[in-house]
Formats: sequence, C-alpha cells, structure tokens
Amino acid sequence: MTLVMRDVRKSFGSAEVLHGVSLQAKAGEVVAIVGANGAGKSTLIKVLAGAHAMDSGAMELDGKPLVLKNPRDAIDAGIHTVYQELSVVPGLSVTENLLMGDLPKRRGLVSWRRAHQQAAELLRQANFSGVKVRAKTGDLSVAKQQMVEIAKALVTHPKILVLDEPSAVLAGSDLDSLFALINQLRKAGTLVIYISHRLQEVLDLADRVVVMKDGSFIADTPSGHTNEDEIIALMAGRRIEQIYPDRRTRFGPPVLTVNSLSRTGNFEDISLALRQGEVLSIFGLVGSGRSELVETIFGARRPTSGSVSIEGTVRRFKKPAQAMKAGLALVTEDRKRSGLILALSVAENICLATMRGLFLNMTKRRTDVQAMTESLSIQPPNCARRQAGQLSGGNQQKVVLAKWLLTKPEILVLDEPTRGVDMATRVQIYSMINDLAHQGLSVLMVSSDLTEAIGAADRVLVMREGRLVGALDAASTTEDQVLAYSIGISK
Repeated sequence: MTLVMRDVRKSFGSAEVLHGVSLQAKAGEVVAIVGANGAGKSTLIKVLAGAHAMDSGAMELDGKPLVLKNPRDAIDAGIHTVYQELSVVPGLSVTENLLMGDLPKRRGLVSWRRAHQQAAELLRQANFSGVKVRAKTGDLSVAKQQMVEIAKALVTHPKILVLDEPSAVLAGSDLDSLFALINQLRKAGTLVIYISHRLQEVLDLADRVVVMKDGSFIADTPSGHTNEDEIIALMAGRRIEQIYPDRRTRFGPPVLTVNSLSRTGNFEDISLALRQGEVLSIFGLVGSGRSELVETIFGARRPTSGSVSIEGTVRRFKKPAQAMKAGLALVTEDRKRSGLILALSVAENICLATMRGLFLNMTKRRTDVQAMTESLSIQPPNCARRQAGQLSGGNQQKVVLAKWLLTKPEILVLDEPTRGVDMATRVQIYSMINDLAHQGLSVLMVSSDLTEAIGAADRVLVMREGRLVGALDAASTTEDQVLAYSIGISK
C-alpha cells in the first residue's frame, strides 16, 4: 500500500496555505510531519481526511486515484484521522463513544454486556486498559478522552492512521502505551502519519521526519540522519540557542498559600506556597490530580476541606469571578472547550475576561487588542477580526494568554500552557513567563512535559495519586528524580 500526494494546493480566500505539497509514504512506515504553528500541517491532514477539498493536485492510494469529497470518503478508503481537538461526545459512556453506530444487539435491543466487553477489548488492544468503559466520557481527564479518541480510530482497522498531537496530554505509562500501539500498527502494515511538536519523541518514534514551513515541505529525511537542533533551525528559519531563560534567584513573600486542601476523589491534603515573582511547576502523571487542584484553587471546583489564602488572607472562592477579582487568572488545559469561543473573533476573545457593564469603550478595546496581538506576536498580522477558530493552535494559545493577561493578574495559573505548540512559539511563551515573573507576577504552572516542568520553573512540585509527594529545586534536580517521585520509587 502506497500513498502519493502530488503538488497539492489549498487556498482560503486569496491566501494560499499549501504551496504544491508532495508526499509519498508506504505501508508500515511512521512518517512524522513537524513545523511551526501556521506552517500548514493541519490543513494538509484535513485534505487527507476529506475535511478540506484541495484546489489542485492529485492523490493516489494503491496506485488508484484518491478522490475525497468528504470525511466519509476518507474513512471508506481506510484513512482515519485523530485530531488534536477532541470529538468525543461527553454525555455518552466510553463504550457508546467507541462503538457509536455499531452497538451489538440481541433481539432488537442493545446488548450492553457484549458492548462493554467489546469496548474493553478494544482498549486492551490499544494498550489503554486503564480507561473504564462504563464511565461517562465527559467525566474523564483530557488525557483519557484522548485515549478514547485513539482507540475509536482503530475500530475500522485503518490502512492509514493520522495522529495530530496525540501525545500532547499524555505522560509516563500512558505515553509508553501510545508508542507501543504505534509500533504494533507499524508491524501490522498500517501507515502512521504523526504530527507532534515533541521533537525527541518524533526522532525516537518515526522512520522519516518531514519538515513544513510556510505551506511547503522543506526537508524529508530519515530520523536517524537529523537531530533536534537541525529540525528547530529548519522550522524557525534560525537556530534557537537557548530554549529556557536564565533562572531567577530573588523572590518576594508568599502571595498564594494552600493549606491542607482536599477534594474527595481528586486530591488530598495539599499544602503549597507560591512566592512573588516565582514560577512554580506541578508535575504528575495522568490522574494525579494536577488540573483538579488548580481548578479548585481558582474556584471552578469546590474543595472538601482546607483553605486558600491570598497574601495571608483566607479566601473562599465559590466561583471563578471571585478568584479573578482577587487577582488570579487561569489558562485551562483545553483551549478549544474552555479557553476560547472559536466562532468569535480574536478581538472578542481577547476582551472576554475584561468586559464590564452594558457599554464598551471601543477605542480602549481596539488599543488593548492591538497591544496584546503585537506583544505576543499573534499571527497572522492584523488578525483581530479573524475568527479565533481559523488560527493555528499555537496562535490560539496566545489569544487565551492575551485574554487573561489583559486582566492584569497578580497570580497566573497555567495548565499545560504549551500543549500543541511548536518549539519556536514555546520559546516565546517561556520568555514571556520569565518577563512577567521579573515584573513581580507569580506563576503556578501545570505541565506533563517533564523537561518543561523543570526548565521553565524555579521549583517543581510532584503529585502522585492525589497527593503531593515531592518539592524540588528546579536548578538542582533531574528528570529522573522528578519521574521517580511521580511513579513512587523515590524514598
């Protein structure tokens, strides 16, 4: 089985996004496609998925013309795409999501026993046995929802599986399970097209690395013949000498103190202190309670016991608006669902958290939006009126950051701030966080990227199974030490 794409072009309005892209890949290959946000990766895979019609060019599969008028055509041809944006139905169970439209029946009624057995077997084959098939999908963490998405793609036994940032929310054993699955698919003859910003992961996993820049392929090389530095230079058009800024050494007094905070079923007896001008990261494997903790601090969830203090005063936030008034801002881990309103413009999204009253000062609003888009280098230029959903993932993340920075917070809580973001944009975000910390802003950052959790922070807190199990100085710790705490082998 061979997939061929020849001189594929795609435009939106007058802007050409794909400039004559050509690719050839065969069964049993893992082909990684990397590039900066806005390079054209998402458009390319949507053409292959039948979600976008190409303007010109040709595609072939097994030597026959491949004409895709819609996503169903792609699935019928054996092409299944798992997008970075989750598409599970949150109100349905894991079983219902996995077997949607094909639930087993007995005497005209759904046989739930068989359905749950089939779903469990599917998850087992995908190495995701930790997901409970009877659970409501919306109650699962984003990481486990991602596992359901990937397992769902295997129902049709695709010839070609396209994975768009599948590891962005996975860590530890979950990540190992994903890699094991991809290796199984490779041995079984499935062509895997893998999109990721985690370059070391790409080099370890893929047979070939294809680099995109400005809508074109600029390199296609065996993974063993390149390295991270070369790929970053190709993506960014320049070498990035320093990914993480120099560490800070002076901090002010504690501005956020958490004392014995618990939420039944999520985390227990958490105490921490965040100092003025400090970047404090929280690392833990999926299910450790990281996101639930910061959402509780922000008032989005109710604690069972314990307290949150701001500058020494206990505050009981019953809703996020109260936390915002106290100087907190929270960038959630899922920008599509809780960070942005994709149908609104960039300008409207940036101003969402600062809208007050019935009347808007349009002059101030335009000034604020322009200042934010310029300071965060949100692309494309002059994008204020463009729908947020039309921007690349990295630029959407910048819009979310802009929305919260406009509130002028004293404490910025970041949950997976660089999920789905390319290395060049990550460097910009790390630099921004560093600048804000030097200005006295305090940052509490959840990250499943172990290198980021250490490199971008001053201290690292480690959570395991809902408990805080380690507090380490980032400058003097190692990835192995942090990981050891997270899996319970450290004394």
